[in-house]
Amino acid sequence: MLVKHSDDCVPFVAVDGCVIRELLHPAHGDCELPYSLAIAEVAVAGSTFPHRLDRTEVYFVLEGRGRLHVDERTAELQRGAAALIPAGSTQWIANIGDEVLRFAVLVSPPWAADGDERVPGSP
Repeated sequence: MLVKHSDDCVPFVAVDGCVIRELLHPAHGDCELPYSLAIAEVAVAGSTFPHRLDRTEVYFVLEGRGRLHVDERTAELQRGAAALIPAGSTQWIANIGDEVLRFAVLVSPPWAADGDERVPGSP
């Protein structure tokens, strides 16, 4: 059995600008999975940069409220909501609440920085 706590994971800033703590990722050498699992955070009044990931993502909101933009569609997400983001979609999420937006991110195949790019023209 493998048990990890997000507080023990070293945070880093992803290509999209949010803070990530990777819980499960085969690159860490402690598991062999066809996906990765992380916790992402977006500060109050913050947002991620528009970006495109070459893998499928699932967001599951743990705390806060956000507005998710995927290509030309938007949806408001709050605690308990799950969203499927198809590979290759232009996406970003804005924190529209009064607390940190925290969500679990499942990426298949496992997330890799070289498959994640900011959309040209985004800051």
